[in-house]
Amino acid sequence: MNKTAVITGATSGFGLAAAHRFADAGWNLVLTGRREERLADIAAELTPKTAVMTLSLDVCDTAAVQQAFAKLDTPFDSIDLLINNAGLALGTEPAQHSELSDWHRMIDTNIKGLTTVTHALLPKLIARGKGSSIINIGSIAANWPYPGGNVYCGTKAFVEQFSLALRCDLGGTGVRVSCLAPGLSESEFTLVRTGGDQQAYDNLYKGAAAIQPDDIADTLLWIAQLPAHLNINTLEIMPVSQSWSPFSINRDA
Repeated sequence: MNKTAVITGATSGFGLAAAHRFADAGWNLVLTGRREERLADIAAELTPKTAVMTLSLDVCDTAAVQQAFAKLDTPFDSIDLLINNAGLALGTEPAQHSELSDWHRMIDTNIKGLTTVTHALLPKLIARGKGSSIINIGSIAANWPYPGGNVYCGTKAFVEQFSLALRCDLGGTGVRVSCLAPGLSESEFTLVRTGGDQQAYDNLYKGAAAIQPDDIADTLLWIAQLPAHLNINTLEIMPVSQSWSPFSINRDA
């Protein structure tokens, strides 16, 4: 019997790559995103490979999330895997120059949205039991702060701790919980963060050999298809080109 995966934020980046990778592996897919037309195109492309259901919704809309996941039909009502991928970063300015609206949107998406989807699907995952999984997309920003990261770093620290605490609560259910934390990754994510600044995007990735969405998709499939008695708690991935810098020292501050 085919397994079923729910992937949020499936219209670009990691989510889109994961949709293709899991379809190739024969998984049924429930794909969510805010861009209905793009979801329709993705479903048309993947349907010859597997069964696909799309849900056009914003994970920040609690009522819409709850209603959508309460109405899943066969074969999509039995969920084996939730990939909480929907998330974003906005702005690169220091905290004192940041827009409060950007902070709130990151909190609403990266924390509120992720927890809302998780809460809605926990009963289905627990019903599936042994071998089912939740994989939350975190970030190295949870553990390695940087200038301009402020609230984004905070939201990803939440994702990591929520993942670990959720695993404690799900002990004995057979449901696995993982936090996958990528480093420098090349995707539409950076264009969103910089307000569509293509030059900033090009400068960031030039010569960096950054992580690609397909790299993360392959890792997600590997985690999901591990034997049921194994759990990846947290997995941090960086490109070889990325490492740590010396601590900043502001003299005579």
